[in-house]
Amino acid sequence: MMKALVVNTKSELLLKEIPIPTITAKQALVKTLACGICGTDATIIKGGFKSFKSSAYPIMLGHEAIGRVEKVGTEVVSYKEGDIVILPFAPTVQTEDGTTFTSGWGAFSEYGVIDDRKAYSDNEFPETAYAQQVLPSDCLIEEAPILITLREVYSTIKYFQIKEDATVLVYGSGPVALAFIKLMQLSGIKSVAVVVRNSAKEELMRKFGVPVVINTKNGTVQEQVSKIYPNGVEYVLDAVGNERILNEALTLLKDRGELLCYGVPKGNQLRLDYENAPDNWKINFQQMPYKKEEGDYHEKILQWVKEGKLVLRDFLSDVYSFENIIQAFEDYLSGKTERKVVIVYE
Repeated sequence: MMKALVVNTKSELLLKEIPIPTITAKQALVKTLACGICGTDATIIKGGFKSFKSSAYPIMLGHEAIGRVEKVGTEVVSYKEGDIVILPFAPTVQTEDGTTFTSGWGAFSEYGVIDDRKAYSDNEFPETAYAQQVLPSDCLIEEAPILITLREVYSTIKYFQIKEDATVLVYGSGPVALAFIKLMQLSGIKSVAVVVRNSAKEELMRKFGVPVVINTKNGTVQEQVSKIYPNGVEYVLDAVGNERILNEALTLLKDRGELLCYGVPKGNQLRLDYENAPDNWKINFQQMPYKKEEGDYHEKILQWVKEGKLVLRDFLSDVYSFENIIQAFEDYLSGKTERKVVIVYE
């Protein structure tokens, strides 16, 4: 048996004993070493994630895990025991009392599973296998979950097709927003500005090299943006997932500008007021990055880390032990944590 973090329909977080996953010949069993908390977890806790209806609860949380291979199936060729791997998941399981625990990727479990693409026939493996890969042996375990955020965000920048000479205004100051800012800088996008709500966040953005910081304490966003970008900006990126932000963002776009939504809104409906928006605009909405695209940029992210262009510690603020995972979520959900929160298991 193993422990797994689950959430029920009352938004209560519980540690439950469930069976350790059984692997097939094409899979490997992974002992979880660390897992990051993501905004998607918070949305699932509050019952607002569109992929999981109320009937899916209780749900096993977590999708940003790093682990060590403990056992490999007989047909596995890409992994061996002792490998440090990225993105193991725990499958849906039914316990002896008949309770079904749905996999919300389930990475906040003590064990998970990865699939070996090379063990499958063409196109028969699950999409997650594209992004499940071996990490360098010298990676720091508590920092490694940040690689998942960076891969997802970089693949999204490529999907959004943001032009290097574009003006981009980012809403958000958490680890996802920081990842967007740093990776856009490394991608050659020079005109990046950000909206923050206090002086501490402004200082953080200055440390990340953001030249234009719009602090809501200094006046309305519209007033400050219009002084710097009189004709509006080409892209407004919502890295939070908030209806109010999306509506405000519409007023900041130049004609034929594009609203980019990457955060997960708390619910399945949005009311957009475009009375003060330009005549022509677009909205691009991404909640679920493709794992193939994420996997395609794995080596690029590792290269930037090796070259010192990405410092994983810059995105990390808090580390908790698995025994204190409930407290970690309480602190995260109450806004006491600043950047990425990581749970370690050993």
